[in-house]
Amino acid sequence: MWEGILICVAAAGAVCLSTAVLDSNRFVTIAYEIKSDKIIKPCKMVLLSDLHNKSFGRDNSRLIAAIDEISPDGILVAGDMLTAGRGADFGHALSLMERLAARYRIYYGMGNHEHRVGLYPDVYPGMYEGYLSGLKRAGIEPLINETVCLPEWNISVCGAQIGRAYFKHFRREPMEAAYLPEILGEPRRDMFQVLIAHNPVYFDAYEAWGADLVVSGHVHGGIMRLPVLGGVISPALTLFPKYDGGVFYEKQSTMILSRGLSSHTLPIRIFNPGELIVIDLKPDK
Repeated sequence: MWEGILICVAAAGAVCLSTAVLDSNRFVTIAYEIKSDKIIKPCKMVLLSDLHNKSFGRDNSRLIAAIDEISPDGILVAGDMLTAGRGADFGHALSLMERLAARYRIYYGMGNHEHRVGLYPDVYPGMYEGYLSGLKRAGIEPLINETVCLPEWNISVCGAQIGRAYFKHFRREPMEAAYLPEILGEPRRDMFQVLIAHNPVYFDAYEAWGADLVVSGHVHGGIMRLPVLGGVISPALTLFPKYDGGVFYEKQSTMILSRGLSSHTLPIRIFNPGELIVIDLKPDK
């Protein structure tokens, strides 16, 4: 009996290990369609999130080839393309952004890792300045609580950088109703309002602010995914998070939550490959 149990455990462990090796080094392409009467012309966007300085093939050749095949009108970046770490390298992340910026319009929202290296320059010397100056040389201006309008499609894109207090472990910090209007200003209600907001936990607050579409990341799909239960653990160290990946709805707002492309502290993904997301924005007429 015990021998049979040990064999089953060993087999399950082997399956998980082999799946982790595979899923930690691949990505799948997922497509969503969003319609709105505010959109005046079809627009195709790619969503990237949580690369954490990983490279799929040399200089991210596999990822770039997949994006080129999609040929989007623009790229939304939902943050954490690098990993905050003392002396950490961000070469793969910056190289990817440089190469994509030569081909596409990039709308870059900051994640908690980009925010952290900017807040603590003594801990991460030169990292924020080096990465941000590289982005700007490539023609990318991160949307740090700023908005850019795309009149060709009647779309407005805002990037939210919420405070570090909203990334606490084990619990959700309450967000006052006035907080987002204070840091972001008022949404463009005459345009289709896209909000790049790295942390999906505050989807209700993003909807109340006025976002028609929220794009997020941060949760990495829950590291390991189980049937029915979904993602197992969030970066906030909560089990089976409500928002782990996919599409969610809150009143008049939709959120597309990327499972990200890679991970950091626990650098594994099990039954949970990285995601390259395509969003088709279409007029609803």
